[in-house]
Amino acid sequence: MTALLRYHAALLLRSQRWLPPFLLYAAFLAVSVQAGQPVLDSLGYSAAALLPVAAWLARICVTAEPQAARGCVAAAVGPARAHVACLLVALSGAAALGTVATLGVTLLSAPVASDHRTPVPLAPACGAGLLAALACALLGTAVGALTSRPLLRSRGRAVLALLLAALLSLVATGSPAQAAVQGLVTGSRSGTVPLPLLPLAAAALVTAAALALAGALAARRSP
Repeated sequence: MTALLRYHAALLLRSQRWLPPFLLYAAFLAVSVQAGQPVLDSLGYSAAALLPVAAWLARICVTAEPQAARGCVAAAVGPARAHVACLLVALSGAAALGTVATLGVTLLSAPVASDHRTPVPLAPACGAGLLAALACALLGTAVGALTSRPLLRSRGRAVLALLLAALLSLVATGSPAQAAVQGLVTGSRSGTVPLPLLPLAAAALVTAAALALAGALAARRSP
């Protein structure tokens, strides 16, 4: 599996198709996160924006490989393992991006609550931001896995489904991503730092199920 992950990571990096989602995420942070803003609010923004980026990155990874190369890899290691490896590379990239963004946002933000008076400790806030970002990266990868090949083969339908699913994942009550982000925003109002452990666990379970389903369908629909 390690060699397979390296192969897909190298394929992704050489394709440079990762640049648009990464640049879009950086542009969003540059516009929405300003120095001196309350730290938990800023971390909530950065975590929420990571979800569609992770979904986009997952779609890029599962569609980047040429058909002939995909067939060779599937024949060598199995279509399910090959497909799941693509998604794991996407998840790793999104998690790495979220980690860097969280650290940068923490350094730029003010260690205060929304009232700009109540102090908020930076280290716990950064930890909560990392957990929220990971939850959003996980759920975004699940969205990308469920709205891409082999579940949806039509590009137009897949892109529309990805956008709608990413939006619902951020606003629907009960969504792990919504719970993690809302926890940061609510904590900023009260000056307390929440640890989104339950949303992270739920996001991990959803993502594991999504990857298992995508891998199983890739094996069944492989020529």
